[in-house]
Amino acid sequence: MLTSLLGLFFSALVAATLFPAASEAVLVGLLLESNIAPFVLISTASLGNILGSWINWWLGRQIDRFHDKAWFPIKPEKLALAKARFHRYGEWSLLLSWVPIIGDPLTLAAGVLGMPYQRFLVYVTIAKTLRYCAVTFITLGIV
Repeated sequence: MLTSLLGLFFSALVAATLFPAASEAVLVGLLLESNIAPFVLISTASLGNILGSWINWWLGRQIDRFHDKAWFPIKPEKLALAKARFHRYGEWSLLLSWVPIIGDPLTLAAGVLGMPYQRFLVYVTIAKTLRYCAVTFITLGIV
């Protein structure tokens, strides 16, 4: 059981970074073939995926340290404008952080644009957990 949960956790963590992975397939397999409670599986997958998203956010924060360097690819004026727009509209976009292809870059952008991690974690936790709940409900025929 512990091995299965660790596998799910790490597949969810990797899936939330910029590396391709399919944690939903691992979750579905465990839902169908193990006797682990669905709540435990949802919690494990969500925690791994949230941690992976936080890693993206942290990397974005580290990248931002270099914005005043000559080699940095974004001009200071454009970065300031992007930050202002993200603070106005961008936080809600993190509710789409579960969406393949666009979700992972959104979490990185939140870090680059200086979103406080507490608010970041609220949006990402809602999005990621609801995604795994939906996968679970569909797999078990609850919906």
